[in-house]
Amino acid sequence: MTDENSDKHEEREEPIVRDRRRIDPQTGQVRRPESADGAEADASAPEGQAAEASDAPESAPEAAPDATAEGESGQDGEELFVEDILNAAEAETSEPSDEHLADLKRVTAEYANYRRRTESERVLERERAVRDTVKVLLPVLDDLDRAQKHGDLEGEGAFPTIAAKLRGAVEKLGLKPFGEVGEVFDPQKHEAIYQQPTPGATETTVLDVVEVGYTLGSTLVRVAKVVVATPAD
Repeated sequence: MTDENSDKHEEREEPIVRDRRRIDPQTGQVRRPESADGAEADASAPEGQAAEASDAPESAPEAAPDATAEGESGQDGEELFVEDILNAAEAETSEPSDEHLADLKRVTAEYANYRRRTESERVLERERAVRDTVKVLLPVLDDLDRAQKHGDLEGEGAFPTIAAKLRGAVEKLGLKPFGEVGEVFDPQKHEAIYQQPTPGATETTVLDVVEVGYTLGSTLVRVAKVVVATPAD
């Protein structure tokens, strides 16, 4: 019985163990890769090429999508989009809609109003600046008026010449005097410093001008101080 068991053990095949370590533990050198049947690789192949072949990946990675093609397609789409916008703008220009025509009329009217308002404000600002300037000269003009009443501006002397130049200069700036005997009294323009009942007068008029009034364009610079004649009771 014992002999039969020993014979069975002898007939049983022992497992085959393959050493697949790349470095030989005894020699310390790199081993050549073995083929599928356990044989070593072709010895004629260089040692470096064999090692690279064993380390090479099984399959190459798939090629990345062509970025150039995607960029060209995106650029073409952008060009088509811009072309559509230009075509729509050209069509709107050649045949504008009623809404756009109404907007255009509204903008045109607003711009015209803006120009008129700006021009009016510019004229007012100029008149205000000139008014502040000529106000300083009003006392001098009053002295010239008094000198003229006394006859000091008659003749061709230096004083009459200077007075004429000064009056001409302020007239060029737009300053105009008002207030004459016989004018109808206007409380907006005249200041009555004395009222004198006058027989035969049917309305209140200027009897004498004490101080001349002045206007600058449409702006009243100073009212005229006058003596008025009123109808007698």
